Amino acid sequence: MVDQQSDSSVIEKQQDKTATPKQYRVYLINDDYTTMEFVVAVLENIFQKSPAEAFRLMMQVHTQGRAVCGIYTFEIAETKVTTVRTQAAKEGFPLQADLEEDQ
Repeated sequence: MVDQQSDSSVIEKQQDKTATPKQYRVYLINDDYTTMEFVVAVLENIFQKSPAEAFRLMMQVHTQGRAVCGIYTFEIAETKVTTVRTQAAKEGFPLQADLEEDQ
């Protein structure tokens, strides 16, 4: 004979709490040697900016010392910064990029 037990256990609803990843701002930093054309090319190629947006951001870097190029998760922001620095060094420019946590 099969013993049947009534199972009256309660199944609790498990909530998936996925934390939103922290976001980081990537900045380009002005210097006196990197050409405006190179900065525009970086903004178009690395940050996928339109020519008009790239020109506007380049002018902001030039006149204000730095500009936000985008806001990304840490890994993507870090990759963008490294790519800018590598490409600038390859072309002989001292252009710098940096990242800060977005508040």
